[in-house]
Amino acid sequence: MEQVTIFGRASCGFCTRARQLCEIKDLPYRYVDIEIEGISKDDLSQSIGRPVYTVPQIFIGDRHVGGFDHFFEYLQTSAN
Repeated sequence: MEQVTIFGRASCGFCTRARQLCEIKDLPYRYVDIEIEGISKDDLSQSIGRPVYTVPQIFIGDRHVGGFDHFFEYLQTSAN
């Protein structure tokens, strides 16, 4: 699988779960703390092409997957 990129915040439980899921499944991933990096949700919205209200925002390679629930579902369906 291509590298997973997780844009999130340290205080976000779903961001933590997304990182843990990558570790459990031994997926290559990069975590970007949007607060530390100075990335706003508006910045993410411009990258994605639609409004962003929550984190995490997860990409596989260059493709936007969505939040944690979408990522979890993607992994479930791609495993079959």
